[in-house]
Amino acid sequence: MNSLLEQKSVKDVACNNLLEVNNLRVYFRTRAAPIRAVDGVSFDVRNGETMALVGESGCGKSVTAMALARLVPSPGYYAGGSILFDSTDTMKINLNKLQKLRGAEISYIFQEPSSSLNPVFTVGYQVEESLRLHRRGLNNREETIRLLNTVGIADAVHRVRSYPHELSGGMQQRVMIAMALACRPKLLVADEPTTALDVTVQAQILELLTKLQQEFGMAVLLITHNLGIVADMARRINVMYAGRIVESGQTEEILSCPRHPYTRGLLAAVPRLTSENKRMAGIPGTVPNPASLPTGCKFNPRCQMATDLCRQKEPSEENISETHRVKCHYWK
Repeated sequence: MNSLLEQKSVKDVACNNLLEVNNLRVYFRTRAAPIRAVDGVSFDVRNGETMALVGESGCGKSVTAMALARLVPSPGYYAGGSILFDSTDTMKINLNKLQKLRGAEISYIFQEPSSSLNPVFTVGYQVEESLRLHRRGLNNREETIRLLNTVGIADAVHRVRSYPHELSGGMQQRVMIAMALACRPKLLVADEPTTALDVTVQAQILELLTKLQQEFGMAVLLITHNLGIVADMARRINVMYAGRIVESGQTEEILSCPRHPYTRGLLAAVPRLTSENKRMAGIPGTVPNPASLPTGCKFNPRCQMATDLCRQKEPSEENISETHRVKCHYWK
């Protein structure tokens, strides 16, 4: 009886997955050996949930995100794995179906709105572009004004005629969010959506994303280097390092009891308001060049716990609980 219940539970979770990434490998061709930017990444995103992909710059987060809609440019190529979106393998569909998927069902918010928006077109024209491609039959100008109002842009009737340089960074990011929501996507990929913004505007954008996610019922893949911003937004966290997932679990598990040294380092680097005048902790060294990764555990050159075992053998994934997994020889 218990076995049947377990099988049913696993099946229900599988059916609830909007996105399933299995053993994804994305490499870049060079004259020497290929660069393994993403090397065996697996995770899922469930309908209506927010899942965070966390790690430093250069860990492969953005390449993973771009791969979901096959947006990785040449000389990048897909070396293996599968991406199932709403039960469709995006690696196997033709270009026509792929273009319908992009923007309509999977939308992106990029980290630099000032460079993502086209400076020679008004923001209204750029929001309307998605409507023209994917939601024909609407009054595009009215819908654009409604979207700009939804994301909190005041005087949207006049702002549709503004150019990107006439808006602040926070307003530019709100325009990017309006563009991403124009076609009511099932999955919103937010790639470092607050990086270029000041702290106050960051909080406003994150609050807006949470509100819109609940209103539209969409799933959100939040990509960030800051574990501090995911506590109130994400249900689950995947920690990424050197093109691999090194720890994954429920947000409460990761934040309260991190098991990988890299995760602990990221948490220690989060700024805190305390009365003590202490220097903020950091992780020594830098993310390794993907063209010359160390042998064994990829984090071993920066890890204070590293031994000869770490330098010789890459750790396999171990289950700490039903939901918490880690790749570390010494997680215990």
